[in-house]
Amino acid sequence: MKDNRTRHAYMGRTWSSAILVVLLLGLSSSPLVDNHLEELELPTFSSSNLVLTFTNGPTTNQDISGLHSLTFGMSGDANVSSLLIEISSDGSNWTSVSNITSAPWLTYFDSTAHSNGSYTLRASAWDDDVNEMVVSSSGTFNIVNQVPVITLFTVLNAAVGTGDSASDRAWFNIEADGTLAYRWGASDDDISYASIANVPGPGAPSNDGPSSLSYGWDWSSGAMSEGTWNSRITVYDGSSLSASQTLFVGIDRTGPTLSSVTVGNGANWQKSSPITLSGLINNADDDQGSGVSSAEYSLDGVIWNSTSSDSLILNLEEGLHTLSIRSVDRVGNAGSAINIDVRIDETLPEAIGWTVDELTTSRVGPASVSFSAIDDGSGIDVANSYLQFGFDSNGVGETPDLSVNWMQLGTSGLSGTIGISNWATKSRQYLMFRAIVMDNAGNQYTSSPSSYQILPGLDLYWNATQTNLDRLIVRPGEIDGNVVITSVIESNQVYGGSVVVRLESAPADRTSTVSWTVMESRTLDSGTLADTQEELIWNYTVPQTGQFDLRLVIDYLNVIDEYDEGNNYNHMVVTGASIGSPGLVPSFAPSIVLLIITGFAIAIWQRRTRD
Repeated sequence: MKDNRTRHAYMGRTWSSAILVVLLLGLSSSPLVDNHLEELELPTFSSSNLVLTFTNGPTTNQDISGLHSLTFGMSGDANVSSLLIEISSDGSNWTSVSNITSAPWLTYFDSTAHSNGSYTLRASAWDDDVNEMVVSSSGTFNIVNQVPVITLFTVLNAAVGTGDSASDRAWFNIEADGTLAYRWGASDDDISYASIANVPGPGAPSNDGPSSLSYGWDWSSGAMSEGTWNSRITVYDGSSLSASQTLFVGIDRTGPTLSSVTVGNGANWQKSSPITLSGLINNADDDQGSGVSSAEYSLDGVIWNSTSSDSLILNLEEGLHTLSIRSVDRVGNAGSAINIDVRIDETLPEAIGWTVDELTTSRVGPASVSFSAIDDGSGIDVANSYLQFGFDSNGVGETPDLSVNWMQLGTSGLSGTIGISNWATKSRQYLMFRAIVMDNAGNQYTSSPSSYQILPGLDLYWNATQTNLDRLIVRPGEIDGNVVITSVIESNQVYGGSVVVRLESAPADRTSTVSWTVMESRTLDSGTLADTQEELIWNYTVPQTGQFDLRLVIDYLNVIDEYDEGNNYNHMVVTGASIGSPGLVPSFAPSIVLLIITGFAIAIWQRRTRD
């Protein structure tokens, strides 16, 4: 019997081999779309005695959901070493589900790993006795899993935000003992229960269900700290299917911190109003809180106003103002206020005047110049103020005509020096100055040009205390009318040149048409004033009664360039009077009349006293 089985087996294998060769030859000569042997539908004959079946389905048109156990029936004389289970939705493309390598031939098929639809399972058992694969297929079944669909997961009464994402978190401003009202909803044919995790703690709410469903939790831990949480709900059904969703929540009880605010151009003083405040929002930090939403400000302690803009324009009067600013977050927390001094100065600096060293051709070295100004508002910005100068022919106009342009004196400041190698070359020119004065608010004042003439250093003049007449009233004539004039001419510095001086006379009651008469002219030789002074004696004869003006003149032709030409003259008066006619002497007769009247008055008073 055994030999017959062996012979039949051998003959079967021979015929099988022959048929396989024929099929291979046919395949090699026939064009096939897919030449993978494993996909070929071979004749359903095998040398294995194994009979393989699905003992519990799935059967044709059976609806499968959740987890389904797969068991297999095996009969016949065979030695099975492995069982491969595969699934396909089209009968062509197969995906491995499980590979069993030992008894019991049992596995679990998780239908939730596949989308709903029609499928076929295929089991392939390997028979080691004949080295062949025995294949069996299930009926075409339907996967009809209903995974819970979460239709609602929210937290009630959020101050701001929906909680749908980390960027749109649901924010709350609740105290530590506050309550968060979570609510949920789901769609499924067999909802069992729901759990929630990652809630403000400590702890977490109990599961909602399965005995009864509240569809929410009113959660109060008693220690609700500030921070953020990603609360996650998981809904389970009776098929052991579940669905999860995350809700982003946050608790914020602290106001934002405002670091600084930029006022206008950032300077301590502003030169005009309105001014712009910037950084109200961008310079505020809410740390990990709900975020900055607005700013509140109060001017000079008056009411608080609100703005959601990063910049603010304010119309302010000139002077000092105090601005209080605080940031407010999205849930209404206000941070600490910062106080900012806002200073407005719209008034230009006010000029006081110039201080300039004496400018002469005798100067050696630089000349100092300074300009004084005041500003009762922001004060003078000396670093950005400066002086300008230039040389001019007549000292008038807005621009120096000799130097053509204004030149800056030094680098900055309202004082400086002008150094010229030879001041003598600038005689009678005008040194013009102009000040550009800035205050700390940026207001600029430009002074009108001021001119200072560069005068000669040499000055000749009469010593007034040592120049006089020996007599003021004389009898006219050659004998009694002679007057001696003593004079001293001086020089402010050593003068080596010659100089012409003269004595002139004119009637005191002259008209404008009467000229001075030269009484005597003298030329002082070069070197006379080397000691800076010279005494001169003059003689003058009063020609007739009346008053006569006398004057001593230095350099009457103005040949010598001097510092002050006006002090080249010294005036005197002499009176010619006759004894027989006192009334001819001006101011003399009125004095005698006054004496007579006074005498009469005294005599009358004395007589009335005796009586």
